Amino acid sequence: MYRLVDDFLNDWTAASQGTIQVLKAVTDDKLGQSIVEGHSTLGWLGWHLVGAAGYFSYLAGLKVPMIRQEDPIPATAAEIVAVYEKIANSIKVEAAKLSDEDLVEEVKGFAGPTQRGALLRTLIDHQTHHRGQMTVLLRQAGLPVPGVMGPTKEMQ
Repeated sequence: MYRLVDDFLNDWTAASQGTIQVLKAVTDDKLGQSIVEGHSTLGWLGWHLVGAAGYFSYLAGLKVPMIRQEDPIPATAAEIVAVYEKIANSIKVEAAKLSDEDLVEEVKGFAGPTQRGALLRTLIDHQTHHRGQMTVLLRQAGLPVPGVMGPTKEMQ
């Protein structure tokens, strides 16, 4: 739960930069990589992070670009990165307009009313969860895993 806008902005800056690193590690030929057939692919997970960032932000009352649920996964990894970067930057700009008091205001959450600061924490947690799934798939695909939270095998 965030109670200070600056705390969210600091965390969002680091989290979104980490997600960009992971998204940039995906290559076009590996967008279809999944742990096993029929499970989430690198392309689906990346595009899901784009959509979820917009939707969580919408629920939090931030005016950021959103993709439609029916929008197809882009054909290139660069397209996913570009849309994510646009939304991530918009979140930072819009969140900077909030006051600390706005963070304790109740907004529509997934399971009913929730404090805006709690919803923004869930945005970061959700992103971190799927980013972790993507790092496993990157390694499975033979792609280098960026050191988002510290050095990786590829960095040694």
